[in-house]
Amino acid sequence: MARIRNKKRNMFVKPIVKKKQANVDHITGDKIPKSFVFARGKLPGSLRQLQMDLRKLMLPYTALKLKEKKRNNLKDFLNVAGPMGVSHFLILSKTETAPYLRVARTPQGPTLTFKIHEYSLAADVAQSQLRPRCPQDLFKNAPLIVLSGFGSGEQHLKLTTVMFQNIFPAIDINTVKLSSCQRIVLLNYNKDTKLVDFRHYSIKLQPVGVSRRLRKFVQNHQVPDLRNLQDVSDFVTKAGYGSESEGDDEAATVTLANDLGRVNKASTKSAVKLQEIGPRMALQLIKIEEGLCSGDVIFSEYGTASEQRQETNLNNEEDAGDDEGDSD
Repeated sequence: MARIRNKKRNMFVKPIVKKKQANVDHITGDKIPKSFVFARGKLPGSLRQLQMDLRKLMLPYTALKLKEKKRNNLKDFLNVAGPMGVSHFLILSKTETAPYLRVARTPQGPTLTFKIHEYSLAADVAQSQLRPRCPQDLFKNAPLIVLSGFGSGEQHLKLTTVMFQNIFPAIDINTVKLSSCQRIVLLNYNKDTKLVDFRHYSIKLQPVGVSRRLRKFVQNHQVPDLRNLQDVSDFVTKAGYGSESEGDDEAATVTLANDLGRVNKASTKSAVKLQEIGPRMALQLIKIEEGLCSGDVIFSEYGTASEQRQETNLNNEEDAGDDEGDSD
């Protein structure tokens, strides 16, 4: 009877090497800002979703799946932030009267505290649109930042401008690739209401004078259905398509320096379209602290006594959330 040998096979498994995220821009040489978005205290479900929307907005230089525990305090996040190169914190909290958003520079401040008067989630914005747009690669690059109405010269507005300019990577207009400019964050300050309108848009380019039907044909690589047409020219000139060229207003068009995709070609005019993707917020700056969520108050909207009551309420809510975490 023949003997059967069981030969052991040594299997080689190629290790999965994760691409390390760059800390410095290889073109400009500037340090790339990174962020943590987390909560202090207990948040209702809608604010938890706003937290996730803000994390997505801050991609790719944020911790999308940052794990939080109720017992974590600010020092815990700060200890992790240093080795990971995190430069900013976005902290959501909720009192009995209103939700708040704090934007802080690590490790030593300053900290800007905003009262959130109104907000809409990304899902709410998408549901209000006939054709919501959110392609897969939309969040591969950081958004551009545009600030409007902050040029009054007041010190607290200057600090707000610097904070938000530094929270996103800087771009070099001479070397930036058009394909990387797919999102924009717009902050508009209304001096009458003292509110900051916070909006998040996707950027889309469309060739001027080209019908939607032709654009879809070039982009999708699909053979068109010509069964009901008499001639191929009918596909181009059919009523309802040949006249559709959204955004052909001269003020909304640009001349491209190089090709962008299969439709937008260099030296041709393309219409710039912005489509809101959310989240949306109406913010009021109520306080600026010199340190990281502490220190001397540089600016206060409500004055000393009122500001102290706001701070007491905010800290009490956070302490209550931490105490519940410790008792788990």
